[in-house]
Amino acid sequence: MASTQTTVYLALGSNLGDRVAMLRGAVEALRSEGDIRLLAESAVYETAPVGGPEQPDYLNMVVAVATLLSPDALLERCLAIETAHGRVRRERWGARTLDLDLLSYGDTERQTERLRLPHPRMAERAFVLVPLAEIAPELRVGDNTAGRLAAQVDRSGLRRIGMLEECGGAR
Repeated sequence: MASTQTTVYLALGSNLGDRVAMLRGAVEALRSEGDIRLLAESAVYETAPVGGPEQPDYLNMVVAVATLLSPDALLERCLAIETAHGRVRRERWGARTLDLDLLSYGDTERQTERLRLPHPRMAERAFVLVPLAEIAPELRVGDNTAGRLAAQVDRSGLRRIGMLEECGGAR
């Protein structure tokens, strides 16, 4: 465990089953972890899938958390939350009940087989940038900020649904 809390940004996505319930379950699971504190959550967005096989649209959001966990320990928690929500890894970029991606972990830069920080494709994806900019517009993303990049990214296929607590089930 780290000795001081680090602010971490996580992307959450779901395109199988009750997508709203999956996102709610992930947020609740993060809230219930004793060594993870939820700081902020974006609105939920519906987006077309990027890459991979043909599949249903996603619901996506971004949350900010504070944690003492190391990046690897946090990754393990995220993977456990995915598994608890029925995630089965069959194919890269395939449909999933729940996906949690570490976008950034403080100022950490890291390139391992299991974890790349900051997330290497974060600056290219509207479904990450737009909700990230809602809660952290000044967050550095490469040589820019989340807010500036979100203002420039192609938003076609991105639709704001609303805050998670306002969303109905089975969407």
